[in-house]
Amino acid sequence: MTEMPITSRDNPIFRRLKKLAESARARREARMTLLDGEHLLAAYLDAGGQPHTLVRSVSFDAGKLAHLSARCTQAKAIVLPDALLAEIAPVATPTGLLAEAAWLAPPAIDATPLVIVLEDIQDPGNLGAMLRTGAAAGATLAVLSKGCHDPWSPKALRGGQGAQFVLPMLQGVDLAAWLNDFSGQSIALALGEPNDFYAQDCAGATALVVGNEGSGLSPATIRAADRCAQIPMPGRVESLNASAALAVAVFEAVRQRRRDPSGAA
Repeated sequence: MTEMPITSRDNPIFRRLKKLAESARARREARMTLLDGEHLLAAYLDAGGQPHTLVRSVSFDAGKLAHLSARCTQAKAIVLPDALLAEIAPVATPTGLLAEAAWLAPPAIDATPLVIVLEDIQDPGNLGAMLRTGAAAGATLAVLSKGCHDPWSPKALRGGQGAQFVLPMLQGVDLAAWLNDFSGQSIALALGEPNDFYAQDCAGATALVVGNEGSGLSPATIRAADRCAQIPMPGRVESLNASAALAVAVFEAVRQRRRDPSGAA
């Protein structure tokens, strides 16, 4: 693979990459994003994606990239000075490798629906971690409200570690309308509720609804859910982080679905 060196900030390729790094609108309009590091690139390739452009810093060992670049049959390769790559890298200490890649649309998962419904999750790392948790638990769909952070931002992708490539997602959704149309049960996780989440039956089609890190769920979303339930917290803390609450709930659903026909755990 022949590499093209770029040394100017005025280069149109660099300017395009910088827009993708900084602008949710640019990512949305192009349906493209930036992947940071070897792990995300490998996960993207494993999911059937083909990057448009491979970008490495001058100091990044090209030999380390050979096994991945051989799989990138359609990619253009460019080399940036370390300072220029740092301008578009999503982390303070860049890995030295980026890939410009189109959004993937994972196929529908043929299983009893287990949906994670996320309202106004605004921290990109938190959102990515929640998508990663859902994917690890075998969730069949992630439904994101209009107020959620962009799941294809570089920071959300780092938090997801490939979840966005395998977990079907709906973005910018009116959650109340979606919940009203959902044919299974929906359980909103909320504090101060008399219903114990561990007493809920999640073996059938289930949507688990988690709200904003600070303000929780909106009244409209709570009204649209079939019921609210609280995760028991015997310790002396007020609440769980939204990502932790989702992990507890979704893996309780996994535990219930792993029980044998006799009902034994």
